[in-house]
Amino acid sequence: MSRSAHTVATLEARLEALHPLTAQTPMFNPVFQLGLDLSRELESGALTLGEVEALVSELECESLQTRARRLVRMLGPVGADENRAAITHEPAENYAVFAQRWQRPAVHVVFTAHPTFLLSPAQSAAVVACAGSGDISAATVCVTGADHEPVTLEREHEDAMRALENAQAARAVIVRDLLDHARERWPDDWRSLAPLPFRFATWVGYDMDGRTDIGWNTSLRYRLAEKARRLSGYARDLSAPAPEIAATLGRAARLADDMAQRFAGDLSAPAALSEAANALTADHPDKLVSLIPVIAQIEAAAASAPDDAAADLLTVSAAMRADGLGMGWVHFRVNASQLQNAVRRRIDPDGKLDLASQAALVRMRELLAEVRPLRSNFAALAIENSTAIRQFLAMAQILGHVDADAPIRMLIAECEQPTTALAALYFARLFGIADKVDVSPLFETESALEHGGRFLDALLAEPAYREYVRSRGRVAIQSGFSDAGRFVGQIPAALAIERLHGRLAEAMAENELTDVSALVFNTGGESMGRGCHPAGFADRVDWQMSPWARRRFTRTGIALEPEVSFQGGDGYLAFGSPALALATLVRFTQNDPSQADCNAVADPLYRRTDLSLDFYRAIRRVQHDYLVSGTYARAITAFGLGLLNDTGSRKSRRQSDIAADRQMNLRQIRAIPHNAVLQQLGYPVNVIAGFGTAADGNVEEVAALLQASARGGQMVRLVRAANALASIKTVAAFGELFNSAYWASRPYRGDEAHIADGCLQLAEYLANDDRAGVFRRLAASLRVDALKLHRLLALIPDEAPAQDREHARRTIGVLQALRLALLQHMFLRAVGVPSFSRANDIAREDVLEMVFTLRIEDAVAQLRRAFPTSTPAVDDYAVTEPSDYPDSAATGYAAIQRDFVDPIERSHALNLRISAAIANQFGAHG
Repeated sequence: MSRSAHTVATLEARLEALHPLTAQTPMFNPVFQLGLDLSRELESGALTLGEVEALVSELECESLQTRARRLVRMLGPVGADENRAAITHEPAENYAVFAQRWQRPAVHVVFTAHPTFLLSPAQSAAVVACAGSGDISAATVCVTGADHEPVTLEREHEDAMRALENAQAARAVIVRDLLDHARERWPDDWRSLAPLPFRFATWVGYDMDGRTDIGWNTSLRYRLAEKARRLSGYARDLSAPAPEIAATLGRAARLADDMAQRFAGDLSAPAALSEAANALTADHPDKLVSLIPVIAQIEAAAASAPDDAAADLLTVSAAMRADGLGMGWVHFRVNASQLQNAVRRRIDPDGKLDLASQAALVRMRELLAEVRPLRSNFAALAIENSTAIRQFLAMAQILGHVDADAPIRMLIAECEQPTTALAALYFARLFGIADKVDVSPLFETESALEHGGRFLDALLAEPAYREYVRSRGRVAIQSGFSDAGRFVGQIPAALAIERLHGRLAEAMAENELTDVSALVFNTGGESMGRGCHPAGFADRVDWQMSPWARRRFTRTGIALEPEVSFQGGDGYLAFGSPALALATLVRFTQNDPSQADCNAVADPLYRRTDLSLDFYRAIRRVQHDYLVSGTYARAITAFGLGLLNDTGSRKSRRQSDIAADRQMNLRQIRAIPHNAVLQQLGYPVNVIAGFGTAADGNVEEVAALLQASARGGQMVRLVRAANALASIKTVAAFGELFNSAYWASRPYRGDEAHIADGCLQLAEYLANDDRAGVFRRLAASLRVDALKLHRLLALIPDEAPAQDREHARRTIGVLQALRLALLQHMFLRAVGVPSFSRANDIAREDVLEMVFTLRIEDAVAQLRRAFPTSTPAVDDYAVTEPSDYPDSAATGYAAIQRDFVDPIERSHALNLRISAAIANQFGAHG
């Protein structure tokens, strides 16, 4: 047989040569044809899995280069000197203006543990190093074939801490430069400057939504460890300018570390918990729960210290004001249902009251009026069964014995009723921590986005809530681009969230709350399907917190505290080194989301509501139709979640999910894997779909509006970026894998006799399978919408066409073709496995379906159990009676493992590496 001599370049050339054939027949599929060509070579032996692995490694390497280039494009320039110069280049009129500009955060940055840890630690380090150095070559960035260890909560937390340390280091550089600039410009005033350009926070280890693996002791241990870590950093930075203070902080750090170790042990026994709790709550000469006196001591020393020493001292005090006794502020998160279950025992013990009713709201008002703070301790925390109440009890202990200064956020997922937010306020008051807890409802579901304005009107009208936010100095809300984008589509989600922001400004003004700030936490990922605009940093900022929404706050005199998330491994890349962190923070100062130009020319998108509202509603309608479509759901779940790598410690499905893959509902899949599957299938439906259809019938006028509108231009750039990587032919190609007619026809020519039996078995098995038809129907629907999209985009000039667009498309096409060959190899090996086995208690059809849905780990485990190669031998037993059995016919399972099971396992490992490479081409996982 002739050997294959493929390289990535030859495969890309072959794919390019196949594309013109689509002009001869509209049904021709270049991606599937290349996959078939590779499959024939793989099954004939002309191409080996080792050679496929070499091709995958090369493509994997190229994808990491793409990832590094994207990081530079989004954050650049990344040079420290250039970024430091950018901080103070804008002249201030006077010291008061300068101080006002830099003594409030431009943005709060929150590091979350969303499951986007796609890259191995070595790959992440390589991408960060290359982006920082500018040397994005194969020799520097290519870390391929790395074994991915399971992502644990411990790794997520440590990665978040490293990102926070880099962010803190970058902020310290900015603060020091601001102090030096002020010293030069205003030598008599600069020591009074208290810069606070950024705040940082994390919810890694504190987010309980959808998780049962994080206990209160986990959160407390992390909080103590973070305290020890931050105190050690403060002590290090003060060792030269204030050694006595540094020594005090060092002792406090060691005590906090000792406490963290105590809470890391097994506390299930009352005696063990009592010992740890008593140690933490006891008085100790090194115990420190507030930095207020320390900050005062540092600033007093700075007042009389030499200039350089004073600047060093004030840089540390600025960090203390920002972070407190921790690596940053912390966010606890619970689900609305958990809060409702907790409060129901107090307002409706008989379970007869609808918590969404006016009667429940009245009863909640009574509870808030009657509540008196209760003392609590660790014993009360240990015996509490309610998840939500445990959170408040844990927060009370943290505020009492760990850090009394830094406020804690209480995020409420799926919060759709004012009663739920008031319930959180009730428990905060019940445990005496309402003065330090910011209750923040999350708006991300269809209902929350649709009725969010009325929710805010009702909540802010409550006297108890108004009294509370005045005492806190802020109204806090959270909006989620990930789930919102999944439920209503990314463009309708962004517009609906923008409208929600505007409604918050209106509700605050109507309820005379313009004297408090609006803390708006926009949570989104690094992918275009989850709220990160791919065109550049300015678009990233404006997409989530639009200038239109910001002007609504500015015009009513409400101070805006914008907050953004950097989620998981993908997000942490932007803070992967002090240099990249500095570049990221400087980009925020240059695109300040807390400010707005009230004199800006009105965007026609908001004036031409006769056109823009219809356009928005039409996109949303198309997206909704897909979400409820059985065809769409079946296509998304055709392979289960088997196309995806393990990218986090949180499960990809809701933990209550017990449904089989065939009946899997889209709502059972979280937003990140939902988006990730769309990437792997080749078409980001929730970004593109509906944009062309919505303009149908009025395409010229819609095109003119989008071209004239800054917000419309953002939408066009987002859709173009997604469409540049999309391939409907790839979507259709996946369906052919389940096409019984394809498998029946493949051996028809007679030159693949060696796999004819396998093909026929697949043809028979898949005769009644619905997936081939599902993918064809989905591809047809997407094609109709795509043709309308092309008509629309043809009328809007592309201001910045991607130079590498076609190369990127061909690269993804080759990756998908290799995957199609590997999947066919796995299918053929699966049907070739003998149907008999010793001690086999599952049906062969069950194993086949596991392979078809890419539950390969389960399938391989079953096959290895059915065909063991390591079993007890006769000679292992000291029996005296001779035996002729087992003979050669009773063994031979090693060949089955070699010829069938091992190739399935190896092919799937390559399939997952292809998944990572495709995600890198898209810029992020999910």
